Amino acid sequence: MGGLSEGLFESELFGHVKGAFTDAKTDRVGRFELAEAGTLFLDEIGTVPLALQAKLLRVLQTGDVERVGSSKARHVDVRVISATNANLQQEVSEGRFREDLLFRLNTIEVHLPPLRDRREDIAPLAMHFLRRHAARYRKPLTGFDAGAMQALLAHPWPGNIRELDHVVERAVLLATGEQVRAADLGLRAGSGAAPRLEDLPLEDVEKLLIQKALSRYDGNVSRAAQALGLSRSALYRRIASHGL
Repeated sequence: MGGLSEGLFESELFGHVKGAFTDAKTDRVGRFELAEAGTLFLDEIGTVPLALQAKLLRVLQTGDVERVGSSKARHVDVRVISATNANLQQEVSEGRFREDLLFRLNTIEVHLPPLRDRREDIAPLAMHFLRRHAARYRKPLTGFDAGAMQALLAHPWPGNIRELDHVVERAVLLATGEQVRAADLGLRAGSGAAPRLEDLPLEDVEKLLIQKALSRYDGNVSRAAQALGLSRSALYRRIASHGL
């Protein structure tokens, strides 16, 4: 959605008829009609300009689309899945995203944690990207050696899945043996170090500080609570909330 200009938004999603505007030389089917009886994935939904959100909301509410230049509504049966890395609740509070559109989109919400918080996914995802890029570039690669896999697991992945995909593609291009080596990945030395506190969400900072305090005092909750300036019961509540 972030790649659609305001001028192309309606034409891309809803289609247009011949003559609707200067370059409309033929009828064009929009994405909603193309997805009839299927699923339409709207990525980066938070980037839709406020002025166009009402048009998207109307289609989601009624299921009817009108091609640009036509007055005839066409009913579509489409399941919509949207994704965003923005905090839409905050966008609503700051007036950049319609609350009614958020309610309409947010029937079922799936929160996907950053890759650094689900390291068990790194190896299978890396292998998936390796197979895909090895086939694309016709490289006979079988996997990652131990050093490369260790580097992948240690990296903080601030760019999440897209960064992992890019790193593996680069490694496939550079690899000369049957397996990807750590040097092929091109990850900077020290990139596996813990991220800076100022780069972390507040919840992660609190969890990290609690972990460090408990480690420093060998799991003694009373001493850790005292060091953190908390009561023992307050620290227990935070330990439970963070699943520590």
